[in-house]
Amino acid sequence: MAAKNKVIAGDYKGKALVIVFGQVSLSIGFMKTINLDKNTVEEYEVMNETHSKSATSAVGRGLVGGFLLGPVGLLAGLSAKSKGTHVLAIQFKDGKKSLIEVDEKIYKAIITNCF
Repeated sequence: MAAKNKVIAGDYKGKALVIVFGQVSLSIGFMKTINLDKNTVEEYEVMNETHSKSATSAVGRGLVGGFLLGPVGLLAGLSAKSKGTHVLAIQFKDGKKSLIEVDEKIYKAIITNCF
């Protein structure tokens, strides 16, 4: 199953992510976007299968997910990823929080732009 490349929970749920010239943006309205980079993202957590090698790690991810996004984040923190699909919990500098599902290309651009 291909990545949705959109917000799957939290603030901006259902909004799409686009990448243009290496910059990832969250489309939040007509001609209105938020760039996902170090200027707008306070912190992010990658929720993927490499974190689920042990029960302790899964519980830790669940707690981080619960902290960032409440019960929805807890469920996401305990889930695994599909190949080429990444789930990220993002906390924006304005206090909003989103859980996003992205493909490899957008994932790499977000990680690079938030470094």
